[in-house]
Amino acid sequence: MNKAGLIERLADKVPGINKKQAEMMIDCLVNTIVSELKGGRKINIVGFGSFEAKTRHARGGINPQKPTERIRIPEVTVAKFKTGKTLKDALKAKDEMAETKTENLSENI
Repeated sequence: MNKAGLIERLADKVPGINKKQAEMMIDCLVNTIVSELKGGRKINIVGFGSFEAKTRHARGGINPQKPTERIRIPEVTVAKFKTGKTLKDALKAKDEMAETKTENLSENI
């Protein structure tokens, strides 16, 4: 699903919200998360997960175009996402259901 699909789903699921309002809500959410991460703060959405800005230290590497050449990769700040328990459990249940269906199909063959 892309942003347009998410906007459409939100507009369909929430009464009284049109697509333009749904787009504004999603843009506001994304902008808020980005600004909080830029400020060095952590965002925790209970049950869904948490966003945090982490620093990836500078390191040496190899130029992929010239494998004999060593390069220096600079320090960079990246966003990290840690899955919340509710989301993790929901995905596990889906995986377990898929495994059960696969096992049932193989038993029938």
